[in-house]
Amino acid sequence: MEGRLANSWRLTVNDKNFIKTALLSEIRIDGRKPFEYRKISIKFGREDGSSEVQLGQTRVMGMVTAQLVQPYRDRPKEGILSIFTEFSPMADPSFEPGRPGELAVELGRIVDRGLRESRAVDTESLCILAGKFVWAIRIDLHILDNGGNLVDAANIAALAALLTFRRPECSLGGEDGQEVIVHPPEIREPLPLTVHHLPIAISFGFFSNESILVIDPTHNEEAVMGGRMTTTVNANGDICAIQKSGGEGVPRRVIMQCLQLATSKAASITKQIKDAVEVFNTERALRKIKRHPTSTGDDVREKQN
Repeated sequence: MEGRLANSWRLTVNDKNFIKTALLSEIRIDGRKPFEYRKISIKFGREDGSSEVQLGQTRVMGMVTAQLVQPYRDRPKEGILSIFTEFSPMADPSFEPGRPGELAVELGRIVDRGLRESRAVDTESLCILAGKFVWAIRIDLHILDNGGNLVDAANIAALAALLTFRRPECSLGGEDGQEVIVHPPEIREPLPLTVHHLPIAISFGFFSNESILVIDPTHNEEAVMGGRMTTTVNANGDICAIQKSGGEGVPRRVIMQCLQLATSKAASITKQIKDAVEVFNTERALRKIKRHPTSTGDDVREKQN
C-alpha cells in the first residue's frame, strides 16, 4: 500500500502505535520487508540537465544550470558546485513558504557533502581561465511530493540531472588571448560534465530505542522513528559520507550492517541511473539528427553537378 494518509504529518496516537507494533513483527504498513527499497522511477525533461525521480510516493525534480563566474581566491583553478532546495506546501502541508527550514537545509547539506567530499564531479575541468573565469554549476532540487525519505530521492535526482547536463564549450580569443568566447550549441556541441563516480545516499530509520532498523522509511514511518542515519556510498563500496540525526548512539555493529546494505543497494541504483541516462542520450541523439539532417548527400550531388 503506497498511498499516504491525509495529513500524515499529524498521525494519531493509534496510528503511531499501529506502526510501531507492526515493526516489532517485521511488518511495514506498505507491505515491504525491513530492508526492502521502494520502486524508483527516473524521468528526464527534453532539456539537458532536467530530471524527475519518484521513490514510492516521493517525487523530486532536479535542475542543473551553469554560468561563468570568478573562482574563489583559495581555489583559482576549480569550478563551483552548489545545491539549492525548494520545499513547497504543495508537497507537504508541514512545509512553510519563505526561508528554507531545518529539513531543507539538512537535505541540501547531505547531498552536497556526498558530492563534494567524494569529489565526484571534476571541478578542475570547469576552469576556463585560472583566477578569472570558471563554471559555477548550480543544482536546484524541487520537492514535488513528500512520501518520505526525501534525501535519497533528492540525491538520485541531483545525480541524474548532473549526468544529462551539458555546458557550452568555450575558447579563449582576443588580442591578449584572455577573452572568453562562449560558443552556442548550434556552432559547437555542448560538453558533458566529468563525473568520476556516483555517490548514492541510502537512509535508514531506527525505532524502539534503536533496536529496530528499516531502510527507506516512508512519511508515516518518519513520524514515529527515533532516529535516522544516511550513508552515502558508491558502487565500489567507498564511503563518501555518513549523517546521523536524532535518537541515541548507534553501535558499531549496526553501522557496519547499514554500510553493507547500502553498498549492495548503491550498486543497483547506480546501474538504474546509468541505464536511464543511456536511454536519454540515445533519444537526445535521435532528436538532434531530426533537427539537423545530414547534408552529405546534398554536398555530393552539388559536386557532381
